[in-house]
Amino acid sequence: MHSSSVPVPDVSVILPCAGFGTRFGAPYSKELHCLAPGVTVLDRSLEAVVELAKSGLNVRLVVVFGTHKLDTVSYLARYAETFHMVFVYQDQSFEPDLAGAIRSALPMTRGPVALVLPDIVVSGAGSAGSLLAALRQTEVAGWSVVAAEERDPDTLRQMGALALVEGSGVTTVRTATDKPEDPSGFNAFWGMVAVAEEEAHRLPDVVRKGADSPLSGAVALTVERIVNYNTTTG
Repeated sequence: MHSSSVPVPDVSVILPCAGFGTRFGAPYSKELHCLAPGVTVLDRSLEAVVELAKSGLNVRLVVVFGTHKLDTVSYLARYAETFHMVFVYQDQSFEPDLAGAIRSALPMTRGPVALVLPDIVVSGAGSAGSLLAALRQTEVAGWSVVAAEERDPDTLRQMGALALVEGSGVTTVRTATDKPEDPSGFNAFWGMVAVAEEEAHRLPDVVRKGADSPLSGAVALTVERIVNYNTTTG
């Protein structure tokens, strides 16, 4: 194996696709839900990752999947020339949830790491470049999030809720809780997370129930809209 054949990634992106999408209730994987001719939720969720590759970065996409997601694995073939893709089965000895998916992917990552969810679509002005901007912030802050402002308590209860604060031209995360039972005090939620390589081992704690979120103090880049396609209504 020639080392030149696989470039060392400048950034790794974890794409957890091992969920069962029980809330979605369709006969196919929710990320393959069609939004326009030839465009799925997955294509939209990867737009900001495609921008990383367009900017000249070598992107390693670490896809976590289960045997029920071979349709998603097949679909991702269209990105074979855009990213260096690595496919990892979700390790059943870990938690069966998102934290377990992230833990399964971490050994395959190199460089700063971004967490991108296949059913979360970031949209609006500047959304395509939002992940690149977030990764640049990790060089300074260690952690960064792409977030959308939100006051609806029901939405915040289903998401990675954030309390954002403004100060000297920078928006930062004061506190963060995944799917809070009490969403009062939160004013936004994240759609993507970026972290410096040396802090990446803490990434599962972003989504682990009851864990101290490592997102406190993270730089937040806000976008117009983040849509969660966890339900067929979108």
